[in-house]
Amino acid sequence: MKEEDKSKPAGSLNFLEQIITKDLEEGNTQGRVHTRFPPEPNGYLHIGHAKSICLNFGLAIKYNGKCNLRFDDTNPTKESLEYVNSIKKDIRWLGFDWEEREYYASDYFEQLYEMAVSLIKKGRAYVCEMSGEEIAAGRGTPSTPGRISPWRDRPVEESLDIFERMRNGEFPDGSKVLRAKIDMASPNMHMRDPVMYRIMHAKHHRTDDNWCIYPMYDWAHGQSDYIENITHSICTLEFEVHRPLYDWFLDNLDVAGTRPRQFEFARLNLNYTVMSKRKLLELVEGGYVNGWDDPRMPTISGLRRRGYTPAAIRAFSDKVGVAKRENVIDMALLEHCIREDLNKNAERLLCVLDPVKLIIDNYPEGQTEELEAIRNPERPEEGHRMVPFSKTLYIERNDFMEDPPKKFFRLSPGKEVRLKYAYIIKCENVVKDENGGIREIHCTYDPETKSGKNTRKVKGTLHWVSADHAVEAEVRLYDRLFDVEDPTDVPEGGDFKDNMNPASLQTASGLIEPSVNGSAPGERYQFERTGYFCIDPDSSDEKLVFNRTASLRDSWAKMNKK
Repeated sequence: MKEEDKSKPAGSLNFLEQIITKDLEEGNTQGRVHTRFPPEPNGYLHIGHAKSICLNFGLAIKYNGKCNLRFDDTNPTKESLEYVNSIKKDIRWLGFDWEEREYYASDYFEQLYEMAVSLIKKGRAYVCEMSGEEIAAGRGTPSTPGRISPWRDRPVEESLDIFERMRNGEFPDGSKVLRAKIDMASPNMHMRDPVMYRIMHAKHHRTDDNWCIYPMYDWAHGQSDYIENITHSICTLEFEVHRPLYDWFLDNLDVAGTRPRQFEFARLNLNYTVMSKRKLLELVEGGYVNGWDDPRMPTISGLRRRGYTPAAIRAFSDKVGVAKRENVIDMALLEHCIREDLNKNAERLLCVLDPVKLIIDNYPEGQTEELEAIRNPERPEEGHRMVPFSKTLYIERNDFMEDPPKKFFRLSPGKEVRLKYAYIIKCENVVKDENGGIREIHCTYDPETKSGKNTRKVKGTLHWVSADHAVEAEVRLYDRLFDVEDPTDVPEGGDFKDNMNPASLQTASGLIEPSVNGSAPGERYQFERTGYFCIDPDSSDEKLVFNRTASLRDSWAKMNKK
C-alpha cells in the first residue's frame, strides 16, 4: 500500500478513524491500535468479508498498529480445515499480512472455561437444564419480560460441579447449558440470561475430541479480544445490540489493562446477489453453481477465478466507504472497479467469439504478414505484439449485415471498414449455405491503407483473426447469477433460487490471435471490442479456457458522468 494512502485530511476521516484518532490523542489505548479480523471457518469468504478485511487491516496500516487473524472456531459441526486454508489464501491474495498473529478461539478454550468458572463463583452464571426450545420460548418479547429459569437460583457449588461434569462429558447434547445471570426483563433480548456454553459431542478440527462443551460467540468474542490485547473490536452493524453484553462480560470479569471496545459499521450489501453463508452453501451443495469458486459467486475465490484483481476489490472497498447505516451497493460499482483496473493493466488480444469466414480475394495466395498491434494503449511503454494477417480471416458474425439499418457502420455489401491494425476492406459479395445462412464474405483490400501508414478514414473498425493462425479456446460468458436486484424478495413460500438468471453462464468457441500461446491460468486480457477475460485453471496444454470477467460497457461510469 502506498505511503500517501495512509493519511487523509482531518475532515475526510470516517467515523471509525475519528474514534481511533481521538483515542490516540487522549491516551485511551496507551498509543496502540490493535484490530482483528475474526472469521468463522464454516464457509468461503465473500465480497462482504473483503470489505471487513480491508477495513481492519487498513486501519492497522494507517495507524502503524497491528491486526490479528483470529478464527472463531467454536462450532465444530460446521467448520473444517478447508475453510481455514481458503480464508488464509484469500486474505493474502488481497494483499494483507497478519505476520505471526494467527489465532483461534480454540486457543483460549481453557482460559474461557476458567473465566466462566469465575462468573459462576460470583453468582453471575448458572447451569440451566431447559431445552433450547424452552429457552427460546421463555425469552419473552421486547415488550414483555422473559420467564425465569427454574435453575436460575441453583446454588453456586452445584452449578460448579455440574459445569465441570459437563466438560467431562457426563451429559448428552442439549441436556444442559451454562447461562449468564443478567436480567430477564431487559428490553435488550440479548441480555436475558444468554447461553454461554452448550454441550456438543463433536470432533473439533484443531482440538479433536478434547472438549465436549463449546462457547457461544457472544461469550468467546469479547474475552478473546481481551486476551489478545485488542483495542478496537470492529463488527458489522447487526452486532450493535450485542455490545451491552460484550461490555457486561468484561465488567463482571474485572479485566485489567487496556480494555477492548466494540464499534459497529454497516455491512456490505450488494444487489443482484446473496451474501448469506447459508444461502451460498445451499447453492454449492445443491449443485446450482460449480463450487465455492464458481466465477458467478460473490466469494473472493469466485471473483479471483473470474479475473478480479486484489487492487480492484480494494478500490471497491475504498469507494464504498465506511457507513453507520445499512445500504445496498450497486453491483455496477464493483464491475466499474475491475474495468478501471484492467483497462490500465490488461494486455489486448484479438478474439472472435461467433466467427464467420472472410476471404480477401485480391490478397496474395499463401502470403502472411506480421502486423504491429499495441499491447496496451494505456501503457505505451510496453510496446507492441505481432499479429499474423493472411488471405482468409474470421470476423464476428454480427459485424456483417446484408441489409443494414442507416447507422450500421460495420461491414455490409459495397461498404468499407478497417480491419484493426491492418487494411481497409470492401465487401464485394457473400456465399450462402443451403439454408440461406452466410458461409463466406468476399472482400477486396486496399494495399495502400495499411494501418499507421495511411490517413484515409472509414467509420467502422472490426477485429479479426487469421484463419490459419487462430488458437481455439473455450470461452465462458459469465453474467450475474440472479436477474433481480434483491434475490431474497420472494412471495410467501417462494425460494430465492427461483430468481436465478438462466443465462448466467453461456459458452462460446473462441478463435484468438496466437500471441496468447504460453499464457498461464490467471492471466488477464482485454479482448478488443468485446470485454475483459482471464484464463481459467481448467486450461491445459491442449485447450485454453477463458472466463469473461466483465464486458466493456461501464454503466456505473456513465451514470456518474450525467
